[in-house]
Amino acid sequence: MELKDISVNIPILSKSVKEGENNKKIFESKKLLTINLISSPGSGKTTLLENITPILNEKGFPSLVIEGDIATTRDAERINKKDIKCVQINTHGICHLESKMIRKAFEQFNVEHEKILFIENVGNLVCPAEFYLGEHEKVAILSVTEGEDKPEKYPLLFKEASCILLTKVDLLPFLDLSEEVFISEIRKLNKESPIFLISKKNKNSYYKFVEWLIQKYSSIFGEVQ
Repeated sequence: MELKDISVNIPILSKSVKEGENNKKIFESKKLLTINLISSPGSGKTTLLENITPILNEKGFPSLVIEGDIATTRDAERINKKDIKCVQINTHGICHLESKMIRKAFEQFNVEHEKILFIENVGNLVCPAEFYLGEHEKVAILSVTEGEDKPEKYPLLFKEASCILLTKVDLLPFLDLSEEVFISEIRKLNKESPIFLISKKNKNSYYKFVEWLIQKYSSIFGEVQ
């Protein structure tokens, strides 16, 4: 059988990109900085949100959260305990969130004075990096227990991320690894984006990321009076 190359000339993900751009227009009409959090399962995305949303609230940046999981509402229940408006998406087997899911979930919010929308994507280092949801920034989260080789194995996310969080750094002494090794591996792919070290045992470790979020908000929507 003769094999032929067929040129389609239409990106496979073009429909998703267009839907993502429409989402972004809606988010910006509400003056919402939108952050897509991407990581493996268990890296600490929900713990991060539990810890930074109260700080952001104190600084005048209340948040909304869209939780993405294949099943269960456990993460949304954790966020709701912080009095943060949260909508859960269950993908029922799909390994990533898509723009149309985000649009439908967002329509359930009564947006009042909130300034940041966090999207906690399904735990996966591959597919979520390929789908644009309308976010302003992608944030990659890597826990030290996953090993320093993950950036090289899953390069797209670490190349595209505007900010990278290295979590559970309090465990480094027990892993015979150093933060320098992780940072060196990340810098092979991304030389510019900031890297912040996070430990839930050190609440002060969240503040640099919080300040980065506030600076991003101000660069898009101006200073909050």
